[in-house]
Amino acid sequence: MVATTLEAPAGRAGTRGDRTPGPRRSNYMARTYPLWYYIPAAVLFLVFFVVPTFASFFFSLTRWTLFDWEFIGFANYRQFFAEPQLIGSLSNTVVYAALTSGAKVVLGMGLGLLLTSQIRARGLLRSLVFFPVLVSTIGVGIMFTTMMHPTDGLLNGALAIVGIEGPKWLANPHLALLSVALVDVWKGVGIATVIYMGGITAIPVEYYEAAKVDGSSSWNSFRHITMPLARPATFTVITLSLIGGLRSFDLIWAMTKGGPGFASDVIASVIYKQYQAGFYGLSTAGNVILFLVVMVIVVPLNYFMSKAEVDR
Repeated sequence: MVATTLEAPAGRAGTRGDRTPGPRRSNYMARTYPLWYYIPAAVLFLVFFVVPTFASFFFSLTRWTLFDWEFIGFANYRQFFAEPQLIGSLSNTVVYAALTSGAKVVLGMGLGLLLTSQIRARGLLRSLVFFPVLVSTIGVGIMFTTMMHPTDGLLNGALAIVGIEGPKWLANPHLALLSVALVDVWKGVGIATVIYMGGITAIPVEYYEAAKVDGSSSWNSFRHITMPLARPATFTVITLSLIGGLRSFDLIWAMTKGGPGFASDVIASVIYKQYQAGFYGLSTAGNVILFLVVMVIVVPLNYFMSKAEVDR
């Protein structure tokens, strides 16, 4: 039996070992290497959020066009708060966001309870509830504008059959914003329902079984089990609905264009109108005000909801 011995060449004996990093270099790479993964997201965040945000703050203090600008301080903000229709749009924005978010919370929880129960055709009903979310917002706006026509609309036609004179949904200054809010709820409640379905199905069944053994009614089980344990879903629906309501534009513009008059104008529609009229500085100031309104409402609300969740 012949034994063969393989030996590394003399000049290359320590080559592989020399390339192994020492303990200090290894620890440094372990700490810093994952940081490289943040760079693409950080660049995108800087380019598409930080820079435009600070640019908006700056240009809101100017009178600008595409080729020139003039610094005028807070004149745009003074003009914004001095014009009644602009202040009216601010109040409309808050009312619209409150109406739509409140309705989505109530209807979303109700539909979530229904669609997680043992009912027939549950899958079909889930699809029907979520279907409006998939439809184009502009398409929904055009469809409901036709349906809400005061004389030829489907809604008033159906009411006329039973002898009821239908209202002028979008032509009445007192009903226009409410009418658009109802359409917004119809279109967006599917998202709230899906969130609630996820929250409700995550609740252990044993809690309900124990409550049933103790003689608890369905209402008490909902009140003491479902509502507290579905609180994260409620917080999520409130936050998303408020942000969406405060920033809403496309549905309102498709249905009323802020009318009749300024009855359904929100900050976003006013901003668009100012851009159309060439008042770029004033519209940029409106953008900043909208950003601040969203931050002032959503950030404290999110803080208190998170604190309540931790303390629960």
